[in-house]
Amino acid sequence: YDEHDPQSYILVDGERRYRAIMHNIERGINIDIIPALLVDDIDIKELFDAPGTEIPLSAEADLSEVDIWGQKIFRSPVRISGVFKNRSGLVTLKYRATAVLEYNCDRCGKETSKETEYEFEHWLARELESGDENDDYILVPTGMLDVDELIMTDVTLEVPFQLLCREDCKGLCPVCGSDLNVKTCNCNQKQIDPRLEKLKMLLDS
Repeated sequence: YDEHDPQSYILVDGERRYRAIMHNIERGINIDIIPALLVDDIDIKELFDAPGTEIPLSAEADLSEVDIWGQKIFRSPVRISGVFKNRSGLVTLKYRATAVLEYNCDRCGKETSKETEYEFEHWLARELESGDENDDYILVPTGMLDVDELIMTDVTLEVPFQLLCREDCKGLCPVCGSDLNVKTCNCNQKQIDPRLEKLKMLLDS
C-alpha cells in the first residue's frame, strides 16, 4: 500500500464492495440503488497503534431502499451498537444490529412485523503480511472503514431465503386460496398431471 497513491485504497475497497454486491445479486437482492446510510466512514488509524484501546460504535442505518426478494423489508432504521477493540495488536469490530423486518409472508401473504437481532464480528488489518487475499480480514489500508457498506452487507446476507409469518406457516390452499393457518378446507390438493388424466379415467372405469 502506497499512502501517496489513492488508487491503492480504491482497489482494495472496490474489490470487497464488488464481491459483496455480486453475492447479493446471486441471492436475488436488488442493488440498483445503494442507499445512503446514516453512518460516516470511521477513522481507526490510531487504533492499530494503540493496544488496549476501544472505540464505541453507535449509529442507525437506513436500508429502506434495499429490495430483498421483491420487498423493502427495512422500513425503519437498523440500530447499531458495538465496539472496535485493539487487543495485543489485533483489531476487531464486534457489533449488534437490531432491525424490525416488515414483509408479506411468502407462504400465506400475511403482513408480518418481526424484530430481530444479528451479531457480527470482524477482524481488521491495514495489510496482510503474506500479501495474499484472506476473507477473514477486512483490509483498511487508509485506516478509514466504510461502515455503511459493511453494515448493509452483513445485515442483508442474514435475511433468510423465505420470509415467513411463522416457521410452521401452512400457506394457502392451492385450489380455493383459503389460509390454512386459519381454517382447513375439503379441497383435493393432489394435482394430477393433465397428461395422465385419461389414464386415471381408464383406471377408474
